[in-house]
Amino acid sequence: MIQQQLREKAKELLSNKTVDLIIGFGEWTLPLRTTPVFIRTPEGAESLVWNSFCENNLTAYLHKFSRLKIGLVVKGCDARSVVALNLEKRFPNHPPLLIGIPCQRLVDRKKVKKAVKGEILQAVEQGDLLLVKGEDVNVTLKREDFLYSVCQVCTHRTPHQAHILIGDPVEEVSPVEAHPDVVALEGMFPEERWNFFEKETSRCIRCYACREACPMCYCAECFVDSSRPRWIEKSFSPSDLAFYHIVRAYHQTGRCSGCGACERACPMDIRLTYLTQKLNQEVKDLYGFETGIQPEAAPPLSTFDPEDKQEFIK
Repeated sequence: MIQQQLREKAKELLSNKTVDLIIGFGEWTLPLRTTPVFIRTPEGAESLVWNSFCENNLTAYLHKFSRLKIGLVVKGCDARSVVALNLEKRFPNHPPLLIGIPCQRLVDRKKVKKAVKGEILQAVEQGDLLLVKGEDVNVTLKREDFLYSVCQVCTHRTPHQAHILIGDPVEEVSPVEAHPDVVALEGMFPEERWNFFEKETSRCIRCYACREACPMCYCAECFVDSSRPRWIEKSFSPSDLAFYHIVRAYHQTGRCSGCGACERACPMDIRLTYLTQKLNQEVKDLYGFETGIQPEAAPPLSTFDPEDKQEFIK
């Protein structure tokens, strides 16, 4: 069993002092959820869990423990984030030791809650099924029907960059031409596209949960917090909301692993990944580059080549 193997490996790493701390997933008080846990002792490894509810990209916590030797539990997209951060020299002291687990793809808890009438008190995986129970609830769902959209099109579910791999690698599938959300966006007329963007961003409450959940947002001072110079006002005007979301998305160009942590963290259910997925697709089409796949390949937008054709210049 993957979960037991994970616990045993964590005990070994902590007992041997290979790492000071293991960041993984633990049980949470709410169904359909897990919580990040920080394990410092071999005995604490018994609290580690692994299931389809382990949705956080734990890479975001690496910025808070830069002086410790970290063992990090990662899925395919999480490992790609670590590679991207390593290229940006974020681990000058101790690069994290990656404990990789091939991802079975994650269950979208919001989809489950919409499909089930009544309060959910327990949700348990049983193979390809999801057993959901409550006071007036006792249903069996097909797990495949309740996956996050980013997981449905993921082609890199095995963390090949991991130092330790627990479980058998998942066979990679041929990528679709583009993410369905990107196809839908590109199929809109420009005015329709802008109206869709404004409608989504109009719900933003400027809580910055998307920024906090993203492992690639690590600036000591974000541009939205800067006062010298002041890049953006703190208002909820359509222009300020649009400016924040456009700039945040562009900051991810060539750096985003497509994990979807930003969208899952949003309390207002704003669709965010269609923007980053669109930019990922542009980078892939133009440069043949995917974030975190080639450990030595720098993101195209962080490099300069005087021989670039610059075809966009007329």
